[in-house]
Amino acid sequence: MLLWIAFSLMTGAAVLAVLWPLRTRISGGANATDADLAVYRDQLAEIERDRTAGLIGAAEGDAARAEVGRRILRVAGEADINTARMMRGGDGRRRAVAVIALIGLPLMAGAVYYKLGSPQLEAQPLAARMQARPEQADVAVLIRKVEGHLEANPEDGRGYEVIAPIYLRIGRTDDAVRAWSTALRLLGPDTVRATGLGEALTASSGGVVTAEAKAAFQQALTLDPKNPKARYYLGLAAEQDGKPQDAAAAWSALAADSPADAPWVPLVRDALARVGAPMPATAGAPAAPGPSASDVAAAQQMTPEDRAAMVRGMVEGLEQRLATDGADIEGWLRLMRAWNVLGEADKAKAATKQARTHFAKDDGALARIDTLARELGLGS
Repeated sequence: MLLWIAFSLMTGAAVLAVLWPLRTRISGGANATDADLAVYRDQLAEIERDRTAGLIGAAEGDAARAEVGRRILRVAGEADINTARMMRGGDGRRRAVAVIALIGLPLMAGAVYYKLGSPQLEAQPLAARMQARPEQADVAVLIRKVEGHLEANPEDGRGYEVIAPIYLRIGRTDDAVRAWSTALRLLGPDTVRATGLGEALTASSGGVVTAEAKAAFQQALTLDPKNPKARYYLGLAAEQDGKPQDAAAAWSALAADSPADAPWVPLVRDALARVGAPMPATAGAPAAPGPSASDVAAAQQMTPEDRAAMVRGMVEGLEQRLATDGADIEGWLRLMRAWNVLGEADKAKAATKQARTHFAKDDGALARIDTLARELGLGS
């Protein structure tokens, strides 16, 4: 009921604002006519003074009085005609505006509210919305609740970690930077927090990977060398620094490490196209399926000799497959690891050499092969 009373008062105020200027008639023309008549009356008085003083004769005085009188009659007649016209036009306009104000405004306001409003909903005070369950509250209310919690508990790093990505999602980039920075300070380094800070800094600078953002992504990559977001943004930093080859190498390696259905694969593909680099042929290749439960059960029943023979047979099968189709970078990496685990260092080195030959024109694949070779002690 209070809502409708408020609506009525606002409608009444709007109608009054429109009708108030129309309460009196237009009088601009009348003011000009009065000024002309005042001038002519002064002229009549001056003629009378001159005749009394003997400055002009009686005949000249009568002629002058007659001329001024004609001017007075002409001005007065024109004023009556203009006033009548203005009154007729003004009355019509006033009536039209009054009808619009009294009828049109309320109808228009009601139609807009019916279309956009929700009169059937009950009142929702802020206090009640703040106490609603999270799944029933809107984002603004949830943010305000977390902010209130952080005001009371400024050392709650988890709270800053929760609200930081929400700030970034709704465009409050500076708040996101502060929240991630505080979370890192209170909770310590973490790949998610470092990546979040770098992303917020990049968004805050209009998409430019600043030196501070780059340092955050490098910290994230140190904590998790496979972090896809950090690897993508470091490639973007290289591109923005005028190093397209470095960017292509970083993105090619990321694409080669990514599963086919990874959500960032299209973004990496577009980035590679932007620097004129091809998408690696093995990008998004599905991982080889692991052993089934029956295979595991059967292996458990084998003697150590039989189990070793089975493993060697699987490795040799992988080697034969790669000899026919050597485009599987993941397969070559598995083969290098497998021969090294079996103690066949020469075969592991041979696999490394063959893999480099197959991917001689793929900088991203070569980087992965060299990295694994160093890890396994197979030489660079």
